[in-house]
Amino acid sequence: MKKHILAIVCTALAAGGAIAQSNDTLAKIKSSGSISLGVRDSSALSYTLGNGKYVGFHTEMAERITADLSKQVGKQLKIEYTPVTSQNRIPLVQNGTVDLECGSTTNNATRAKDVDFAYNTYMEVVRTAVKTSSGIKDLKDLNGKTVAVTTGTTSVQLLRKNKRAEGVNFKEVMGKDHADSFLLLESGRADAFVMDASILAANISKSRNPKDYAIVGPELSVEPIACMVRKGDTAFLKAVNDSIERQIKDGSLAKLYDKWMVQPVPPANVALGLPLSEATKAAWANPNNKPAEDFVTKE
Repeated sequence: MKKHILAIVCTALAAGGAIAQSNDTLAKIKSSGSISLGVRDSSALSYTLGNGKYVGFHTEMAERITADLSKQVGKQLKIEYTPVTSQNRIPLVQNGTVDLECGSTTNNATRAKDVDFAYNTYMEVVRTAVKTSSGIKDLKDLNGKTVAVTTGTTSVQLLRKNKRAEGVNFKEVMGKDHADSFLLLESGRADAFVMDASILAANISKSRNPKDYAIVGPELSVEPIACMVRKGDTAFLKAVNDSIERQIKDGSLAKLYDKWMVQPVPPANVALGLPLSEATKAAWANPNNKPAEDFVTKE
């Protein structure tokens, strides 16, 4: 009986230790020798070249964060690239499947209830991609058209808000991810695709005929993009932020941005042509994790 009770106690202590470690990412990655990095398949900031190879501005930034984390925990960390979608990225961070998500996630107050955001590293504008032959130039031109948006993104709510404000009537179709949404436009099942300008530019650059597409209309919003970590893990969040701040101060983040957002990139060796914006420069000058709501223009 005593052995049975002792076994139960030991099991409970082990379980408690596992739970504690799940809330201490630095201890978790040091123990395992690896970090699970959440990456995207078809974002401009993080995308795949196939065969398990992931690249992009945020992906390489995260690899540099991992190098700094390796120094902190005293061992070389192996990166396990974990593809995430707009729908599952937050749950996978919450349940411990992903330790650090550096894709193209908008930092907003609603999401901040479930996860913590690192410093904002990219200020995104939401715009509209269309075929150049469509004649669509502005939001009012979408009246009676079909518009693609990606399930689980802030663009869905944003589009509906502008739909009401502009008094235009159009049909929405949902893509399961950004590549699927662009395919809706490419195949003619949608007349437009509303999303982050960087994502639109990336998908256009990878298309068969990039000159057949244009990004049009007004900037529907300016949104901060940031990496996600588990809620309440202050030590890990600080370690991630320290690395981001180091990359800003030594100029390496600016060089990385130019490499992936301005210069020609694989697989098609086409330049996205998205120079560093004033909004992103401002975010780097004063590192912060302010949510999107703080950037909404008050009328």
